[in-house]
Amino acid sequence: MRSLTAHEIFKSDTRFDVQSAGTAIDAQNRISKENLEWADYILVMERAHRNKIRSEYPKIYESKRILCMYIEDNYDYKDPYLIELLKGKFEFLWKTEIEPDQK
Repeated sequence: MRSLTAHEIFKSDTRFDVQSAGTAIDAQNRISKENLEWADYILVMERAHRNKIRSEYPKIYESKRILCMYIEDNYDYKDPYLIELLKGKFEFLWKTEIEPDQK
């Protein structure tokens, strides 16, 4: 629900285009080579997600900037606390990791 919530709150942000995908077998939209290649930056919720990308897509892992938000999987879809957490962590990553690369 974290990725779906993030997609919902950031999809209309004009700074970027977003896609969301999960790593779980039952994810509504699973990560794929195509959506990983599409991305300029890949934001993951947990270190385990980054490790999964490294093991399943090693070439993409080496060539893409993957940033971890460190948000545990204990929230419901659009949980108000999750929304605030996502916004705060994303803005921090945007200002410190992504925006400087854009200049």
